[in-house]
Parts: sequence; structure tokens; C-alpha cells
Amino acid sequence: MTDAVTPANPLRAYAAVTAAYWAFMLSDGALRMLVLLHFNTLGFSPIQLAWLFLLYEIAGIVTNLAAGWLAARFGLAATLYGGLALQIAALVALSQLDPAWGIAASVAFVMAVQGVSGVAKDLAKMSSKSAVKLLAPKEDGGLFRWVAALTGSKNAVKGLGFFLGAALLALAGFQSAVWGMAAVLTVILTAVVLFLPAGLPGRMKSDEAWGGWRSKDSRVNRLSLARLFLFGARDVWFVVGIPVYFQMILSDGTPDGRREAFFLIGGFLALWIIAYGVVQGFAPRILGGKGQPEEATVRKAIFWAGALVPIPFVLAAAAWVAGAPALWLTVMLVAGLLLFGFVFAINSSVHSYLILAFGDAGRITRDVGFYYMANAAGRLTGTLLSGLSFQFGGLPLCLATAGLMALASWIAARRLAAA
Repeated sequence: MTDAVTPANPLRAYAAVTAAYWAFMLSDGALRMLVLLHFNTLGFSPIQLAWLFLLYEIAGIVTNLAAGWLAARFGLAATLYGGLALQIAALVALSQLDPAWGIAASVAFVMAVQGVSGVAKDLAKMSSKSAVKLLAPKEDGGLFRWVAALTGSKNAVKGLGFFLGAALLALAGFQSAVWGMAAVLTVILTAVVLFLPAGLPGRMKSDEAWGGWRSKDSRVNRLSLARLFLFGARDVWFVVGIPVYFQMILSDGTPDGRREAFFLIGGFLALWIIAYGVVQGFAPRILGGKGQPEEATVRKAIFWAGALVPIPFVLAAAAWVAGAPALWLTVMLVAGLLLFGFVFAINSSVHSYLILAFGDAGRITRDVGFYYMANAAGRLTGTLLSGLSFQFGGLPLCLATAGLMALASWIAARRLAAA
């Protein structure tokens, strides 16, 4: 139950929420690349690099459990503003990093700052996705189209952020890049506060209390489990493994070589995320979502989950056969990971639709919060396994671990048919 008034112009509210989310995800993607490439250049091991992002993902788990309740209490606009403000604070704090600190102190400090950024990201994400459920038109597949547009455009913008972070690191340096991003995000937050229409829904009646963080709908819980393993499958190779591998083979250790490697790695990851976002935007057409029964969408979710499984296993086998960097392996990795991104995008988009279709409008912020808690748990698991698998088994083990996570996601998705 909500006590907020739906905006007179839902499309304007949707546009304002989307713009705020775009700005946030641009900074989020740039910050991830800045931290990863900067500390890899300083000599951090794959496991140490993974540690830098662990608190970010742990914070996401905790935030998503609480964010739904916070949004229900204070409204979606408040949690959206809070997410943007916390991201600005995290960037300002990161600018204070002293190169003279030792590795232990640097890791601890960056982990703490990344934890704040993790809270910020999931507040912004939960607010935006929940708002769509309440603003989207109910007829002619409107929910699927609006969700796909938000998610697809968000990922395209985040992809640009990956390239922006790598470019800023190469051209301006770490601290200047962080300060510049904080300044731009402050302007965006001010504009959103001034122009977001009044009446953004999501606040529950004042007599409701914290409780029921886990959904009563078994479909939401099973979908959340599939989501956990899906994002684990991506982050096992995406967070540490592939960027570090590419930097190993692309950089000759000189300043010019490092800058060139930054651009190439950032460009590839940006291309991957942008292509992923474009596919998400077209997912309703690919899946035939307009007017489609929910059961048919569930069947397609199971099919696409299964289609993801063989890709990382094939790439792992190729990396094992190659044994050492080779041109044919690099070409196969790029093509294979782009194919992975296409299938992954379909999976992610259909999940984003199903969670809103399954969720109860009366408690949508908490259902979405629980679902994105599982999403963050998957990223946490994938991040940790990315560092560990690459450290101890190189690229073959890293990609094989991604395959096992994709297999677990497919097994979990199959249970949706019985829910």
C-alpha cells in the first residue's frame, strides 16, 4: 500500500529517474575502471584487486535488504537522492588516497570507499527499477518495454563510463579524474532535485513496519537465486580475470605502453557493456514480449539460461589448449565474450521484467530489494572467485568457473516452471 500520489505526467517522472540513473552509472563504470587499472599498475595481485571490490558487493547485499524498507518509509525520490549524494562522498574520499601509504592501508581505505559506493549504487538502482513498476503503462507490454529501455540505456551509459575511466586515468591521472567526476555528479544531483516531478510513488503507509524481507512468492525467490548465479558467471571473468589478462599481454611496462593498454582494455569493456545494453533494449522484440503470457516468458527465460552455459566452457578449453597468449586465442576470446554478452543480456533483461511482473505492487520495493540483494551476492561471489581462480589457475580456471556459475543459474531457472 502506498500513500504517495502518482505524478500527473508519468513519462516525465520516468525520464527524470532515467537521467539520474544514467549519471550515476556513468560515474560507477568510470570509477570501477579507475580503481582496477590504477592499482593493477601499482603491482596489486589478482586477489588483492578482488579485495578492493568485495566490500562494494557486500554493501550491495546489505543495502538491498534495507533499501526496500527505506524507500517504502521515505519514498523513492529520497533513496534516489541519497544514492547520488553517497556516490559524490565516495569520490571525494577516494581523492584523498595517498600514494605513500602501504598496500595494506591502501586496500583497507579503498575497500571502505568502495563500500560507500556500493551502498550508493544499490540505492539508486532499487529506486529506479521500483519506480518503473509504478509508473509504466499496464497495457500492450508497457512494463517490459519501459524496463528494457531503462536497463538497456543504463548499461550503454555504464559502458561509456568504463571507457571514460580508462581514458581519464591515461590522460588526467587518478586524482584529477576522481575530482572531476565528483564535480559533474554534484551538478547532476542538483538538477535532479530541482526538476524531478513531485509525487514519485513508493512510500508506504506510516503504520507499516520492517518485516518480510524475503518474498512470500516462491517465483521471486527462485528468480533471485537464478540471478545470483547469472551475475556470478559474468563477474568471475569480468572483474579481474579478463582485464588483468589483457593488460598482461597488451602492456610492455612503459608509460606509453600502459596508456595504450588502458585505452584498449577500457575500450573493449566499454564495447561489451554498450552492446549488452543495446541487446537489452531490443530484448522485448527478441523475446516477443508484447501481449505474451507470463508462462511463455518463463519458458524463454529457462531456454536462454541454458544457452549461456556452453560459452565459457568452450573459451576455457581454448585457453587451456593454447597454454600461452596467442593471436587466435585473443580473437576467440573477444568473439566469445561478445557472444556471452548477447546471451547474458537476454537473460538479464527477462529477469528484470519477471521480477516486476512477479512482484506485488504493495511491497514492490522490498521484492525488488531482495532480488537485487541476490544480484549483489552473485557479484560478490563472482568477484572473489575472479581473483582466486585467476591467481591459482589462470585464464582457463577463471573461465571454467564462470561456466559452472552459468550452469547453476540454468538449474535455478528451471525451477521457475514448477513455481
